Amino acid sequence: MTSGRASSQLFSSEAVFRVSLHPYPKNHIRSPFRYLIAIMRILSYWIFPVLSGLMWLGMLLGMLIYWIVDEKRIVYPSMTPPQTIAYISDVGAYELKPLFIAGCVITVIFLDLSFFSDCWLRHTGRLAPNTSRGQKILFGLSIFWAIVGTVGLICLSIFDTYRHDNLHLMFLGFFIIGYLLSAIFICWEYQRLGMRYREHRVLAASFWVKLIFIIVEIGLAIPFVVLQKLKRNNEAAIIEWVIAFVFSFYVFSFIIDLWPAMRTRDKTARFSKPGLREMSSTSPPNF
Repeated sequence: MTSGRASSQLFSSEAVFRVSLHPYPKNHIRSPFRYLIAIMRILSYWIFPVLSGLMWLGMLLGMLIYWIVDEKRIVYPSMTPPQTIAYISDVGAYELKPLFIAGCVITVIFLDLSFFSDCWLRHTGRLAPNTSRGQKILFGLSIFWAIVGTVGLICLSIFDTYRHDNLHLMFLGFFIIGYLLSAIFICWEYQRLGMRYREHRVLAASFWVKLIFIIVEIGLAIPFVVLQKLKRNNEAAIIEWVIAFVFSFYVFSFIIDLWPAMRTRDKTARFSKPGLREMSSTSPPNF
């Protein structure tokens, strides 16, 4: 009896020791990821362009109001006489430079997450999948030029117009050209997808929104460059602010693209793989 009691005490002490080594269940470490997944199930992937667009709009409005109200439309050292209207880069080169950098970085992070989410959701059947190699190439090109635009926006916020004027202008070109070309390729891809999935009108809606963005931005970018060359900086600065605000509508357009994934959470509601569809159809794939 004594030996049995001793062994039971030893067993209980070992159990306490094991519990003390593992005070939490094994899945406790993974619980934050479960919370994140649960949040994403509620909000879904459309939250990425929402956060990106709100960050961009908030940053622009904050900088513009700061220059008009707090700074009383000050003429910064980086402004060339007789310029009296500040470029975005003029406002972001001084006290608001940390805000400018943080705003640009957060904007492009969530915008790029929108791009990659679109790719992943089409690959998994949550969104209308690509049906040809040509469509995948178009999307790949849009990703590449979006990365160029990302690098341009981040670097132009770091290399400000006051201390690094030439670098700043170069990265501004990367930003504008990168995202314009990205929009052109993704617009082209959606046009092809819309022809393949005519019953999904959201693809046509996204195509037209992005096409309008392309036309408007090109229509603004050309006079912006011309006015800069002519040293008419006040007019060029106004157009730059307009270009920046219009860009926010392009960011928000990805809500249209990612919203349908809300309806395909159930595996039975997802799109079939292109290969399976081609096996059951003799029609040639669209480019």
